[in-house]
Amino acid sequence: MAQQAPDSTTNDSMRTIEIIQARSWRQITTDSGKVLQALAGNAMIRQENTILSGDSIVFDPETGIAEVFGNVHINDGDSVQTFSQYLRYVGNERKAYLKKDVRFIDKKGTLMANEVVYDIGTGMATYQGGGRVVNGSTTLTSSEAVYYSNSNDIYFKRKVHLIDPKYNILADSLLYNTQTQTSTFIAPTRITTKDGSIINTSNGVYNLQSGEATFLDRTTYSDSTHSIVGNKIEYEEKTNTINIEGNGKLVDSVNKVIIIGNSILLNRKNQTFLASKKPVMIFYEGKDSTYIAADTIYSGMVKNDDSLKITLAKKDTLSKTKTIGKKEADSIRYFTAFHHVRIFNDSLQAASDSLYYSTNDSTLGLYKNPVFWSNNSQISGDTIYLTTENKNPKQLEVINNSMVINRTTEGLFNQVSGRTLTGYFKNGNIDYARMKGIPAESIFYAQDEDSAYVGMNRSSGDVIDVYFSNRNLNKVKFINNVDGVLYPMNQIPQDKKVLPGFNWQDSRRPKNKFELFE
Repeated sequence: MAQQAPDSTTNDSMRTIEIIQARSWRQITTDSGKVLQALAGNAMIRQENTILSGDSIVFDPETGIAEVFGNVHINDGDSVQTFSQYLRYVGNERKAYLKKDVRFIDKKGTLMANEVVYDIGTGMATYQGGGRVVNGSTTLTSSEAVYYSNSNDIYFKRKVHLIDPKYNILADSLLYNTQTQTSTFIAPTRITTKDGSIINTSNGVYNLQSGEATFLDRTTYSDSTHSIVGNKIEYEEKTNTINIEGNGKLVDSVNKVIIIGNSILLNRKNQTFLASKKPVMIFYEGKDSTYIAADTIYSGMVKNDDSLKITLAKKDTLSKTKTIGKKEADSIRYFTAFHHVRIFNDSLQAASDSLYYSTNDSTLGLYKNPVFWSNNSQISGDTIYLTTENKNPKQLEVINNSMVINRTTEGLFNQVSGRTLTGYFKNGNIDYARMKGIPAESIFYAQDEDSAYVGMNRSSGDVIDVYFSNRNLNKVKFINNVDGVLYPMNQIPQDKKVLPGFNWQDSRRPKNKFELFE
């Protein structure tokens, strides 16, 4: 062991450097008269709780400046161990300037760089010439970084790249905690997950250990079937759920559905979503779109496996499943909406209390006081089923208390009522309808060849066929047990002008798609 050098504390800013050991020790006097201490062979010195060691050490006892060469090690009495091949240590500032193969090792990770400035007093280390941090299976590289050993936080800057078995993250700046494995995003960041999902954010927190994340400031998410944007997006890997809050938008490209709302919960595992807080669902097909608003909108899947064998959901699809050992069986996606349902399409509008739609038969069911409008015609009943083709109306069925009201340009109301109604569409407009009842009734304002009204025909029959032309009721045909009377226009009794149950509900009709977002 070497002899102990005399203490050197010339003023309050200087700290004593104590020689612990070395194979050899000598004093060197410089041309300026300074006396330096030179240690060689497993050299080790101490300043307060900080121990510096290396192959050789030269230090100035007066200034507290030391240079350590080869196999440098700094032990500051905490959980962080520092290594390099060269160190310049300024004792009065307690700063270490490290070069060549610099490594900071704690219980959770290792920081590696070619040059690092380490402030031992504050526990802060900085590199500017590029470096990386290895934290378990996670590796982060950047051009610059600041490491806070006391909190285990690392602030990465410029060309930040995080590689993990589950994630690949590119950012301009990133804050990472080696203890919790939490990434905090403070600049434009792109996250690619193992399954191919992509997240673009500039504000958020992602715990890579628990798989929980919160993103703000209109973060976007996309995979092979969905794209998402919202003011706040919360992701939970364990349950594979995504919660969107504030001006959220979910696009399902498989089913060509867009969901807009202030609260949307997507379960990727069960392939379901629940939208609330003024949600609007949009079915889009080409240039034509159908808008549906309600208090709550939900969508789920029903696996249609007649063999009752185990089914394996094909990845990245919401429309099909694959049956093991059996021919492929379709999965049925369904949509439900509850309370204050309103529907708008350029060719039709509707309102009801609740709604059900299935991709199995492309049929839309409207329940509890449903009303349907097409141009100047209104159709109502206890229940309405609308079958679509390529998102356009194809066939309409009305169950119980069916009524068709057609308002003419002159403000007259042609009416047909009965028990059930079946209607058919052509080019998006209602073309023909058959009303059945016991009996079915109608009120029809007849016109002459010059389109002048000649009277009101009030009739009944077992079956009434209604024909439309130019979006207006054109002709009424009666079948079996026909009975009726024609009233001249100036002799129509007031109590004969409407059928029982007549209710023109134009106030419920959405006038444009923008109303649904209010």
